[in-house]
Amino acid sequence: MELHFFTGKQAGFEQAAAIRQAVFVEEQGFHNEFDEIDETCLHCLITDDAQPVATCRAFEKPGESGCWIIGRVAVSLNYRGQHQGEAVMKAMLSELVKRGVQEAELSAQCRAAGFYEKLGFTATGETHMDEYCPHVTMVKKL
Repeated sequence: MELHFFTGKQAGFEQAAAIRQAVFVEEQGFHNEFDEIDETCLHCLITDDAQPVATCRAFEKPGESGCWIIGRVAVSLNYRGQHQGEAVMKAMLSELVKRGVQEAELSAQCRAAGFYEKLGFTATGETHMDEYCPHVTMVKKL
């Protein structure tokens, strides 16, 4: 397995986008998967040879220096159950610590909140809807 970090739509983005398209659009039915944030955020990608395995992205929370938002965490179907979601999250959190980030925030699908709790995130409020799916905001001090 290889770990890649890149900014914006540099080399690697197409592989990360393929995972997100398969997971969020085709499997889960989201419509607004790609946005202008993809152009400037930090992406993390795990590959197995040339195969895209897992991805996520992060960007500084607007107006809050020291807090970054992690999102678009996805694992390819063939690699689920192999702790690749945990691996990509730990890699991103480690990179954020190296960059001096003090807090990470994310909007978790409620059904995935337990996954993030195991990584040290805590829910901070009520649920909210993202398209049709209930989500909860979660934070972690780094």
